[in-house]
Amino acid sequence: MTDQADAATLDLLVFSDDATVRRQVIDGVGRRPAKGLSRVSWTEAATAEGVRLAIKDREKAGKAPFAALVLDAETKKLGGMGLAHELFTELERRPPVVLLTARPQDDWLAAWAKAEVVVPRPLDPLSLQEGVARALRVRRGSVTPAG
Repeated sequence: MTDQADAATLDLLVFSDDATVRRQVIDGVGRRPAKGLSRVSWTEAATAEGVRLAIKDREKAGKAPFAALVLDAETKKLGGMGLAHELFTELERRPPVVLLTARPQDDWLAAWAKAEVVVPRPLDPLSLQEGVARALRVRRGSVTPAG
């Protein structure tokens, strides 16, 4: 999940144009998503371009990819679903994705976006922890509802 040099930390990225949502995710997941998983370190992005830059910056620095991406499907302009799908087609190895959705009917769109996990709103800390832990452990390409 992480490179050998920094196996003690899982680097995660949270994307939302709403700072409150980003804070809910970071606080909800806490220091470690589940027993047996390493502590987490967060990178925040408020725009799709910020996500792309964060991914490119890690590559340029020779760091391992993010362990997982938590993307807000309700973000304006290019939301988390569109961004997840775009990254799936553009990146050789896209990190697992946790999508934050507003409606249960969005699960089919999450499958189109190739998200590994869907966490519904309202955001619940336990669902967030379970969702992130599943994304870190799940087989790529399968969508698993959390909560």
